[in-house]
Amino acid sequence: MRFPEFLPHGGTIAFAAPSFGCAQEPYRTAFEHAADVFRSMGYTCRFGPNCYEHSGTGISSSPQSCAEEFMDLYEDPECDVILSCGGGELMCEILPYLDFGRLSAAHPKWFMGYSDNTNLNFLLPTICDTAAVYGPNAPAFGMDPWHPAIDDAMKLLTGKKRKFHSYDRYETDSLRDEEHPLAPYHAVVPAIHRGWPEEDAQMHGRLLGGCLDCLQVLCGTRYDRVREFRKRYRGDRILWFLEACDLNVFGIRRALWQMKEAGWFDGAGGFLIGRPANGGEMFGLDHVRAVTEVLGDFGVPIFLDLDIGHLPPQMPLVNGALADVMKKGNDVEISMRLGKSAERALLVHRRRSGSTGSAPNPPSAV
Repeated sequence: MRFPEFLPHGGTIAFAAPSFGCAQEPYRTAFEHAADVFRSMGYTCRFGPNCYEHSGTGISSSPQSCAEEFMDLYEDPECDVILSCGGGELMCEILPYLDFGRLSAAHPKWFMGYSDNTNLNFLLPTICDTAAVYGPNAPAFGMDPWHPAIDDAMKLLTGKKRKFHSYDRYETDSLRDEEHPLAPYHAVVPAIHRGWPEEDAQMHGRLLGGCLDCLQVLCGTRYDRVREFRKRYRGDRILWFLEACDLNVFGIRRALWQMKEAGWFDGAGGFLIGRPANGGEMFGLDHVRAVTEVLGDFGVPIFLDLDIGHLPPQMPLVNGALADVMKKGNDVEISMRLGKSAERALLVHRRRSGSTGSAPNPPSAV
């Protein structure tokens, strides 16, 4: 697995819109404030041509333009990391226009986003053997003050933190709107992290996953390289992290069944399931049974209602990283190993620049 170098202090953060851009409020103001915060921390910002576009269908621009933007930024040696401007609906349509051979040959760099960005941060490790981050999109860094989850994501990108703990409360109703574009997470609902079949357990393996809505679409296509990925890392058990956006409980169950029957979960070491955004009970089926009655046959721990995905906050997770996951009571700890090359490169940069690597916090950060 290729692990990109961490974002150095004074480095360049590039923004791309392979899914929706930030053309409308509240996303535009939040995105612009995020860039201001990054600049105040000493970083340079570079904007792809589609960041403020809204001419596409389900994505910012045409699939060809979105693919070209991502390729250009990924191959640009001046860009250190790429943050996605947002999620969306049809990012899958850019895939035929991406050159995965060139991405595999390029110097690796971190790409971070979630939801529709699964189409990239799942395929980068499974096709290109390059780790990517399932974490917040760029406008989230514009909230004021930062939630600890946003600080965690930044510390992951800069190499300052690789062990994360679940959060004690989550958001169901966002306060962010056109009049309050910088509103922080309205995390007031007590989080209950569940374990099945036992409440407390541990799991060890290689993280892989994303948004079920997208993974189901990829399953069985020419972009489905899960079998090859599992063979490549046959010595590691896969820890699947999964969450859903639009899928209801029956959609979740069907998606898991499809992936199970396609052999994706063979040899799994455990499952990390995020709170579903649309997981209300239907016809007696709740979101817990929708998962456990499909995945229970594997005989491995299943952690549910975790801080992953569409009901924030979310723990940043690295697709492709080895991880140790422990649940004790209501706390879930995820410790990731991101490769010696990334940490060694950061130390070299610090020595050459004379920097301690300790960038200042954003003005209103928690």
